[in-house]
Amino acid sequence: MAIVRLSDSMINQIAAGEVVERPASIVKELVENAIDAGADRIELVTANGGKGLIRITDNGHGMGPDDLRLAIERHCTSKLTDDLLDIRTLGFRGEALPSIGSVSALTIASRPAGAEHGWQIGVDHGHVRPVGPAALSAGTVIEVRDLFAHVPARLKFLKSERAETAAITDTVKRMALAFPAVRFHLQGSDRATTDYPPGSLEERIGQVLGTDFVRNAIEIDAEREGIRLTGLAGLPTFNRGNALNQFFFVNGRPVRDKQLLSAVRGAYSDFLARDRHPVAVLFVDLPPQEVDVNVHPAKADVRFRDPALVRGLLVGALKQAIAAAGHRASSEGGSGMQAAFRPGNWPQRPASAGYSAPLGGAGQAYGAANGAPGAPSGGFAEHAADFQPDFGAATAPSGQVVPPAPDMAAASLHHPLGAARAQLHENYIIAQTDRGLVIVDQHAAHERIVYEALKRGLSDRLPSQLLLIPEIVDLPEEDVERLGEAAADFEQLGLSLEKFGPGAVAVRETPALLGEIDVAGLVRDLADELAEWGTSQGLRDRLEHVAATMACHGSVRAGRILKPDEMNALLRQMEATPNSGQCNHGRPTWVELDLKDIERLFGR
Repeated sequence: MAIVRLSDSMINQIAAGEVVERPASIVKELVENAIDAGADRIELVTANGGKGLIRITDNGHGMGPDDLRLAIERHCTSKLTDDLLDIRTLGFRGEALPSIGSVSALTIASRPAGAEHGWQIGVDHGHVRPVGPAALSAGTVIEVRDLFAHVPARLKFLKSERAETAAITDTVKRMALAFPAVRFHLQGSDRATTDYPPGSLEERIGQVLGTDFVRNAIEIDAEREGIRLTGLAGLPTFNRGNALNQFFFVNGRPVRDKQLLSAVRGAYSDFLARDRHPVAVLFVDLPPQEVDVNVHPAKADVRFRDPALVRGLLVGALKQAIAAAGHRASSEGGSGMQAAFRPGNWPQRPASAGYSAPLGGAGQAYGAANGAPGAPSGGFAEHAADFQPDFGAATAPSGQVVPPAPDMAAASLHHPLGAARAQLHENYIIAQTDRGLVIVDQHAAHERIVYEALKRGLSDRLPSQLLLIPEIVDLPEEDVERLGEAAADFEQLGLSLEKFGPGAVAVRETPALLGEIDVAGLVRDLADELAEWGTSQGLRDRLEHVAATMACHGSVRAGRILKPDEMNALLRQMEATPNSGQCNHGRPTWVELDLKDIERLFGR
């Protein structure tokens, strides 16, 4: 078959396959154009999930008739000349409008400031209509109708109207977060009206993600080698069941980048179970030459020149910020406590019907006061000095709390977590503070304390177990080279390996803490991480996962009756332990109820 030149209409339809995946793609491209045109007010109207109508109105610079004719031609743009390494605008390819016009009925009306009237041009599924006058105020109005009406194969792959509407809303949310000074107004027959008035970044984040997130977020501000990271990241206890509430922006551009997602997951791996995800709004700013935004026509992916540096900055900054938050926990639990209280008329009971006596300063706990069976003769505080994690034997810690100081029983209310007053259901410690009361989950709290102690042990060289016969793992030569360069780091973690010819490594020792493992699988995973990120945290992550499991099994169990001095000892340890506001699974270890909230429960 002879080679022929494709028509412009066919070329645009092929390009549209990458640029216009769904209605939300059109919204993204047109909103980017409006922002590049200097608009500070953008209005969006949709119908039928964007398939029937998308209309975007902005107050940007506007275009004259000559610019309108060029705007619908491929690779015509005002944003780029000849330097792809110095891109400072959202759009630059000059493909969006001709691609949209090839698969829809597109109308563009625009009026520059100071012009007597506006002009409009149309493209009806690839057929250009001539430029004519139009009546409108300064700015631009772009209307897209009947998307994919002439391309039924594309139309049938779109999702339901509700799903497409949700995708448009998500796109607008991301743009609104990226540009808090721009007003976004979203309405239509297929949605409720949404309005994001201009304001500060914190105000915009509150508008998009809710004020609960702002109250339960940590401010991030870090810089390394010319790369700056800013934004808000949620406390580990403020987590969600999916990663849809993680928003990333590179040089002001909303992106969905797997490298950034992986870095956030790594930073929170100490604090969240695998099925829970943090909430974050993070901005990465770096010189344009250090990032390639021309990876895909949709411009949703980026490629960093030094991905390991960016990942290291994200992981380090997030971990440091979480640690700096101390024992702070999410306010979700405390704010929701009031709803759990139900005023009512309770039957009168005699004082001796199973209620514990008040503790006072250092009174007895419920079990001791009532002679509960199974009360221990000596608390776990007695044996706390014996707690020395033995990584060599891979044994679980004994689950003891460090003994209290002599004056611990008279703990001051001015401590952040107050003084213990009672134990509820042999699992929850009730403590009085100078602001109200705190309820502590004793198992979750001690689990974090033990885990942090085990992690401190990981900073030293870990004991290893010698393999009777070294295991030979076949790998590509480039993976062997990478593993050889990182061998000294692995040695610190108890993994001893060396090159074994050009295409294999010999593993002689493995970390004792891991017990029996799939050596070949571990080595291949480490090689994959080195290839992708230039560094490997996989082995340390595995060791920390084992430490978390040991902490869970070695900490104070629910159902254990504690003495007042033991409860106070646990509270003081929590105050001195990093990240004590949440257990290893992301659940809060304590919640607080302010005195004013308690008084409100009683109508005071």
